[in-house]
Amino acid sequence: MLRALAVDDERPALEELLYLLRADPRVRSAEGATDATEALRRINRALDAGPDGEDAIDVVFLDIHMAGLTGLDVARLLGGFARPPHIVFVTAHEGFAVQAFDLKAVDYVLKPVRKERLAEAVRRVCDHLQAARDSRSAPAVAVESPQTGHLRAGAGPAGSSADQIPVELGGLTRFIPVDDIAYVEAQGDYARLYTGAGSHLVRIPLSTLEERWASRGFVRIHRRHLVALGRIDELRLDAGTTSVRVGEAELAVSRRHARELRDLLLRHARR
Repeated sequence: MLRALAVDDERPALEELLYLLRADPRVRSAEGATDATEALRRINRALDAGPDGEDAIDVVFLDIHMAGLTGLDVARLLGGFARPPHIVFVTAHEGFAVQAFDLKAVDYVLKPVRKERLAEAVRRVCDHLQAARDSRSAPAVAVESPQTGHLRAGAGPAGSSADQIPVELGGLTRFIPVDDIAYVEAQGDYARLYTGAGSHLVRIPLSTLEERWASRGFVRIHRRHLVALGRIDELRLDAGTTSVRVGEAELAVSRRHARELRDLLLRHARR
């Protein structure tokens, strides 16, 4: 069962969040803090006590906009610990989902908080805790990346935040597995992610995704497109132009990327 700390500098919002958490049978205890300083003091005490201590905290439900240190600041500080509590951001603002992803948040819940949505966040935290327990008890193994074929020793469990990206669907934040993404299209400061089930718009530049996902087999083929190498079905050469077919989509390959892409596809085919 979860031991939770909720942090919000607006007392009514904090009380409502605590009420919902305490009503969930998977939550053993839920305490509140009204500012980042108090929250960090409690978290430090919990870390000193250890995971089995009386003051232990499994998850922090963290508002973003607070006086003094913000929730993002708190999450960055916690990232420096060896085994920090999990983070769930609870905010009225949609625009921080990318930062939440970078800080390895388990979930991103929008205010006003609905009981069903918070229950989903609790479920995700429980799943992450169980996966962490399983990974600590199991020996490290080499895992083959489905996109690149490279071996990653001691790879984390499937579904970890590093393997997902948050998107907004109907006012809710969902985490889409990166391995489900076939290609990405630049749309100004945004990027549209294409999966077999549809597309999702995220507020993050294509260049950032190119850098972040290079090790996962994504390659730049054009100033507008980033493609998962393993999702390319066909390379087409026609009258000096190059394109690739990815599912039903045909995407142009710029001249500057054409030779590099051909070399990558040849090496990929020989594996």
